[in-house]
Amino acid sequence: MLKSLLIGTFALWENNERTAINGMIEPMLSFFKPQVKHIDLIDGPHPGSSTVITKYETYSSGKKMVNRVSVISILMYPLLMLQNTISTQVFFKIRDIFATLELAIRSKKNFELFIGMESIYTLAGIILRKMGKVNKVVYYVSDYSPNRYGNSLFNNVYLWLDRMCCYHANYIWDVSPAMHPARIKAGLKPSKSAPVILVPNALFKEQISPLPLSKKIPLSLVYAGTLTKSNGPDLAVEAMHYVLEKFPKSSLHIFGSNGADQARIKSLIQKYSLDKSVVFHGFITQVADITNAINVYSIGVAPYLDTPGSHRKYGDATKLRLYLGAGLPIITTSIPPLGKEIEKIGAAIRIKDNPEALASAIIDLMHDKKKYNKMRKAAIAYSKQNTWKKTYSNALSQMVLPTKS
Repeated sequence: MLKSLLIGTFALWENNERTAINGMIEPMLSFFKPQVKHIDLIDGPHPGSSTVITKYETYSSGKKMVNRVSVISILMYPLLMLQNTISTQVFFKIRDIFATLELAIRSKKNFELFIGMESIYTLAGIILRKMGKVNKVVYYVSDYSPNRYGNSLFNNVYLWLDRMCCYHANYIWDVSPAMHPARIKAGLKPSKSAPVILVPNALFKEQISPLPLSKKIPLSLVYAGTLTKSNGPDLAVEAMHYVLEKFPKSSLHIFGSNGADQARIKSLIQKYSLDKSVVFHGFITQVADITNAINVYSIGVAPYLDTPGSHRKYGDATKLRLYLGAGLPIITTSIPPLGKEIEKIGAAIRIKDNPEALASAIIDLMHDKKKYNKMRKAAIAYSKQNTWKKTYSNALSQMVLPTKS
């Protein structure tokens, strides 16, 4: 197994604390800390965070030893604050490359493996490999779309960076089987690409926590996640207008909040007079707490919209996995690739992305107790096999890594 590991990733920070919205930090640390003697973690705060200063963390034999900050990011502070809004920002990308190189130069260690979350960190890892500081590089991709920025120069740069990482990394970790075919269609040459390993998102043991039916709230729906329109919270609210006609005691519970998006949803609630049937529960930062909050409900809804350039068509849907861990039958659309997989095993229903179709599926499932119970059992069975330990163990088994002498 590995002696030394360097991870380059990111997180959204609020009130000087790392939130659950991050680049696989908790999953990777939970898996690697017991196994790797030395780990250095680079955490670049995502644009829109309460801080813009990159953090360095060192773990030795599983224990956190050192907290440092990047000098480069301190020097770039005025520029970073100018762009500190939630979107892709050029100064933040420059920070991430140079902060990663800075850590490697300041560190006295060479690393057997570098895991870079997305292309910028991976590019830095490839440079470090050329410098002799890193042995092998993994390009870990959690989010991809060939049309992410539309028909623009920015999108061309994005695709170029992705290709360079695919060509020069030692391994590619894709969270979804839809990613690599999309790359090839967008122009990537398969013969030049590093080997692709499927590394789907997964659950911690504490996230697999279904409740017995007797402890669930009857006729209840839950939407958990960000409230951007493409994720479908508007459809969930609009569907309630129809569901309440058949089931007046039904309710929708929403977990997630952020400014303008929440205001938009609340205006919809007022439009349809749903104040007594739709409940906001705010944002929960810890992943295990999310499961323990949503497992009391009956059905999980994830009505993603089919929008141009949507990365949801190629990525993995964490929301669906959270619902599975909570033992919830799922209603989603044809957008997330995972939806097709869990529909096949009987844990989900896929619909068109409109409120009428969503309402019809909800009403049908509320009527059909036999179907509901069958889907619930399928969701629980799937979640028990969907652990981070299994995901990462499987990935490493497909890689040729340095062996201990």
